[in-house]
Amino acid sequence: MKKEQLEKVYAYLESQKDEMVALLKEVVNIESSSRAPGSVIDVAKKLKELFEAEGLKCEIVDVGSHEPSLIGILGENRMAKPVVFSGHMDTALQPELYEPNAFKIEDGKAYGPGVLDMKGGIIISLFVIKALNHIGYDERPLKIAFSGDEEIAHIGGRGAELLKEAAAGGVCAFNLETGLIDNSICYGRKGRIEAHISIHGIEVHAGNDFSNGRNAIAEMAHKILEIEALTDLDKGTTVVCGVIQGGTISNAIPKFCKLEVECRFDTISEMERFQKNLEQVCSKTYIEGTTTEVEYTSSFSPYETTDVVMNFWEFVKKTALEAGLEEVKGKRLGGSSDAGYILMGGTPVLCSFGIQGEWNHTTREYALIDSMCSRGKLISAVVLNLEKFG
Repeated sequence: MKKEQLEKVYAYLESQKDEMVALLKEVVNIESSSRAPGSVIDVAKKLKELFEAEGLKCEIVDVGSHEPSLIGILGENRMAKPVVFSGHMDTALQPELYEPNAFKIEDGKAYGPGVLDMKGGIIISLFVIKALNHIGYDERPLKIAFSGDEEIAHIGGRGAELLKEAAAGGVCAFNLETGLIDNSICYGRKGRIEAHISIHGIEVHAGNDFSNGRNAIAEMAHKILEIEALTDLDKGTTVVCGVIQGGTISNAIPKFCKLEVECRFDTISEMERFQKNLEQVCSKTYIEGTTTEVEYTSSFSPYETTDVVMNFWEFVKKTALEAGLEEVKGKRLGGSSDAGYILMGGTPVLCSFGIQGEWNHTTREYALIDSMCSRGKLISAVVLNLEKFG
């Protein structure tokens, strides 16, 4: 551990607490909801300005969806493998749920759209780079890769593919997602798939022409039982038939039924098993004369708990203790993130390195202000100790 460098980094981060809060406020108050198409570009431009001020060569990339990504690199000619800071710029909730300039602080907690998920994490990465620049760090390239459409699962664009490309070949990656209140770092997350199943039948009067009707809801009922049975708790796979729509009135045979299904899984092999079996179920016909269609509407790759991931996790845990920081815990989480795509790009990655707090994806979302500094210290200690990794 480079003690003198680390002490200078710690002192710098401590001296920048007020500036961290000021920039967090500014960025949170820039609307960037993925539910408001076209809004992420404003925060991307601001972040590009902030990171370029630290010497990064940045680019706002059109990925084909409504929202762009931001990538950047500092020290491109440095010979060692790069360090990657990843995350997303978009926020989850509809803008109308908040008043303009909603950022506020109460009792050491910051509130506002995306303050926890995950603009606080982006600000942490900025100040880690500032701190490393402050001590003259020049050992490895430092890269950023921030998507603009994570909250809508990169639908309609190549945001996920860009993350894989941008992170490829890194020594490690810090995915700066929502930090957990118990100081855990995430070393695995479930993937998810959402599918919409539509069944068409024949609509008739229930009393006058019952025999000629083909009940779309009844056909769906048969399929629901088989779809729910694809759950395999031993393998960490859950299937939920969550939303159903069909019929118009009680005295008519319904001609249409739609089902929304979500599956969560730990591994890509389980994702493939679910898709294969779902399609087999939907290819069956229980009521002759009905037809079934399947549409996959969104998906997230799982962030698998591989040996490579756990090796990085053990290194971070050990580094925290050696650096005199709070003990770091670890866990798997059920929610999805972009960490899986970073891992698919071949770079060891850990998730939930961002500002700590609770209640993301709700208007109760808050972040602990002081955790920006403590998380910045942890990430900096790991970066300065990477010669011992791997």
